[in-house]
Amino acid sequence: MADIIQLLPDHVANQIAAGEVVQRPASVVKELLENAIDASSDSIKLIVKDAGKTLIQVIDNGKGMSRTDARLSFERHATSKIRTAEDLFSLNTKGFRGEALASIAAIAHVELKTKQDLDELGTQIEIEGSSIKNQDVVVTPNGTSLAVKHLFFNIPARRNFLKSDNVELRHIIDEFHRVALAHPDIAFMMYHNGSESFNLLSSNYRQRVVNIFGGKTNEKLVPVEEETEVLKISGFVGKPEFSKRTKNEQFFFVNDRFIKSAYLNHAINSAFEGLMKDGSHPSYFLNLKVDPKSIDINIHPTKTEIKFDDEHTLYAILRSAVKHSLGQFNIAPVLDFERDTNLDTPYSYKNRHGATPMVEVDRSFNPFRDERIGSKPNYSTTSYRKEPAAQWESLYVGLESKGTKTDHHFSEVEFESDQKHDSLFSEEKQVETSQTTYQLHNKYIICTIKSGIMILDQHRAHQRVLYEGFLKHLTLKEAVSQQLLFPLALKFSSTEMTLLGQLKEDLEHTGFVFSSFEKDTLEITGVPINVPESEVSILLEQLISDVEQDVPDSHFSATDLLAKSMAKSLAIKTGQALTKFEQEHLVNSLFGCKAPSVSPTNRVTFITMSVDDFDKKFM
Repeated sequence: MADIIQLLPDHVANQIAAGEVVQRPASVVKELLENAIDASSDSIKLIVKDAGKTLIQVIDNGKGMSRTDARLSFERHATSKIRTAEDLFSLNTKGFRGEALASIAAIAHVELKTKQDLDELGTQIEIEGSSIKNQDVVVTPNGTSLAVKHLFFNIPARRNFLKSDNVELRHIIDEFHRVALAHPDIAFMMYHNGSESFNLLSSNYRQRVVNIFGGKTNEKLVPVEEETEVLKISGFVGKPEFSKRTKNEQFFFVNDRFIKSAYLNHAINSAFEGLMKDGSHPSYFLNLKVDPKSIDINIHPTKTEIKFDDEHTLYAILRSAVKHSLGQFNIAPVLDFERDTNLDTPYSYKNRHGATPMVEVDRSFNPFRDERIGSKPNYSTTSYRKEPAAQWESLYVGLESKGTKTDHHFSEVEFESDQKHDSLFSEEKQVETSQTTYQLHNKYIICTIKSGIMILDQHRAHQRVLYEGFLKHLTLKEAVSQQLLFPLALKFSSTEMTLLGQLKEDLEHTGFVFSSFEKDTLEITGVPINVPESEVSILLEQLISDVEQDVPDSHFSATDLLAKSMAKSLAIKTGQALTKFEQEHLVNSLFGCKAPSVSPTNRVTFITMSVDDFDKKFM
């Protein structure tokens, strides 16, 4: 029998490895940015076209590579980070597997330009599908420029699985944020389709967070500092009142490497217990420093998960550090009713010296001086007091008491009362309809029907009514808006503003009127009918959360998602009491819909029970 086991060719092995390393354009961005950081760069530029499908280019001013190193960097398992197996447990750098460039070169067109400081000329290498097409000497600045073009050009099936440009760009921006937050001392720039998206100068950690997520973030941040033999914590957590419905502002960095950890995330949520609303998530930007020998970062292909030696200790330290910061800065409530917060000394005054108080004395003041100059008080009586009778009795001078003559006039007094208006609904009609609907526990509406009763979920039913209304406005583009007396200004991060910009036209079709759409500020002058001004911010945050989670690709699904999100935010909630008229109006509106039996999320809106069902209960 012939042998059937054979070794894979290198280009096939590279394509298989690329399936783990390169899942989408954001994976290439992550690998190239981390390589630039390992090259000791202090300025890194990211250039993206068509959400990375056409071009991803990273330019740095780092060490650069020699001619031999440039050629070897595209070989499998070629790395400058490790020499022995023990080095895997003492890593202080990013890329170390030696598969990134080889995997990228197997599925794209790659152009590398690199030059070291002492060299007069640099090296240029062009690769297409793992095969080197050209290697030459080139004039280039110090550092490295690596351009990845036409990603997945030789694997069309993988290219077809990529999402829309908006979705892929969102993933690229997420990776850019993670790398930029981990290294605030490095300047980062990002350009997409020729326009500048980010220009982050070298700064401290707080400024880096504010520059990425907008100026409004500065007031949200609460510093967290803790240092023990096991763990050193530094960074910030967000105030509970600024909690979000999404987890977009949750960042853990272990030894300057972004990680995801559900266990440590639970420690943060535990510290915020009782301070946030249900469904909200705290924001945090925390740097953790641990001994490299106590962690294993090679358990996941993307290196976003880490294995800790002693997770329980880290959990306890992290939870207590966050709770301490919330209490230290008066974020958490204190059960001390005799404590006056006005007497608290601000932490900014801890190094200040107390100033000597200045006391001014009026030396001419005499407490025994009489008010009337030159007159002496009369002490002949046992007690001396002023008699103000002349002041108030003078008010009644000239008035005569009529005695009993006025008593009989009280029967002629007419009291002013509210003017009576005829009810919009006659008394008879109200009596008839008041018995047709009942509200149970401010959650369900019970209606009598010919065959028995119908039980309706008021929240889901109202969602269906609003959903079809918003969908109609979005389709026909004939929405009615109510103008605000004063413009409403809301602040969002650059990523959220980009997402809202994509939905701006659809939002205008629902009734929103925008007067300005700046970099991080949104000004609204009109809102849809029946949308309270206080609910606008909550509605837009819920919309951003829903869009980021559902990630619509087509215009139709984006329109449908917008209608669903607005209906979910504005629908009457469980626990809200409704009048008889509101109950009947909701029932009638529901059965005027095209699909009254299910909510926009395909959940049942009502059930029916016949008289036979009740008879069976009593058998």
